[in-house]
Amino acid sequence: MIKFRNLGVCSQLCKICDTIGFKKATRIQALTIPYALKGYDIIGYAQTGSGKTLAFLIPIIQNILINKQIFSALIILPSRELAFQIAAQGELLGGLFGIKFAILTGGIDYSIQATILKGKPNLIVSTPGRLVEHLGSSFCFPLVNQFCFVIDEADKILQIDFDKEFNLILSKLPKNRKTFLYSATKTIKLSQPKIIWLKNPIRITVNPNCKLVKNLSQNYCFMPHIYKEAYLVYLCNEFYENSIITFVETQRCAEKLALLLKFLGFKASCIHGGISQLRRLKILETFKNEKNRILIATDLASRGIDIPNTDLVVNFDIPLYAKVYIHRVGRTARAGRSGRTISLVTQYDIRSFQKIEKIIGYISKSYSYNFGSLLNIQKIVTREKEKCFRILKNSKNILK
Repeated sequence: MIKFRNLGVCSQLCKICDTIGFKKATRIQALTIPYALKGYDIIGYAQTGSGKTLAFLIPIIQNILINKQIFSALIILPSRELAFQIAAQGELLGGLFGIKFAILTGGIDYSIQATILKGKPNLIVSTPGRLVEHLGSSFCFPLVNQFCFVIDEADKILQIDFDKEFNLILSKLPKNRKTFLYSATKTIKLSQPKIIWLKNPIRITVNPNCKLVKNLSQNYCFMPHIYKEAYLVYLCNEFYENSIITFVETQRCAEKLALLLKFLGFKASCIHGGISQLRRLKILETFKNEKNRILIATDLASRGIDIPNTDLVVNFDIPLYAKVYIHRVGRTARAGRSGRTISLVTQYDIRSFQKIEKIIGYISKSYSYNFGSLLNIQKIVTREKEKCFRILKNSKNILK
């Protein structure tokens, strides 16, 4: 492993990195930081948990330190939670030097954000939709000699969902800029030989062919669809002392499972797009602090969210696409730690799960369980499930 000072990182930032526990550069950092400091455009691919955030934050903050009056940066990303997380990491690195950050996301008062922008922050972290709202009013990017534009989770941002917002943002950016694109998975747009708004980018791949980290143990449980909740409760009981994230497809399913687990005595919470922003942040903080051991989440939480102590990821619903699976299981086995994922595969999921395994190049092992214990849990879940689901149906605020 290479130390940051050998990559051209200034002594002040090396000391900060060392203090907060980043003593050596990861592979994606070692390969991209020297090019970023020299002003190249970069397209970087690396597994989830490989340190992509520091790979672009360190060069940005170093350039702000050197050219404080003439350097500004914009980081756009697909989710609000990721925006707060990256801003927090940026403040750890640059807060002592007086570097000013602005976070622009929905769910937070627009007028407060507008006031922060008037203070001319050095670095803006934003979701596309809220940034477009500010660009539609009085805000415009500063006319500076140097500007850095970062797209994190670039595969998601460049999807058709964000096309309109992204093209507007691109038209408002300073022409003289350098651009960093980072992603764990590739898309057709990212794989194009030439992206017209990039200037001869350096392409660096640490994650060829969607390979997952070696310290991730992958298992599956095959069961009839009707017993999925019982199998989930069994796993929660087996891994009671561990932190567990369970991914589901819908908000309603997240609420049902969280309520069922609470009925059965587990410390569980759920997070999805229907919950207010401040509450979502509070739920994530509670999970990070291990006050709640179980988090039921939609794919809102599958990208970029860094919770280092997550021991197990459960795929309650099997995703349709391999890249969604990659992002989900990337919530564990991060930064060199070991982790486990268990997928609940029913008779309806076999083909989807086999396609995912073919793409990631790994055949999961069957998870062995105690059949007697499972039968006992199945009886309890069957009895309690209908009761708590009736309560959920009659009360919209049962999880508040």
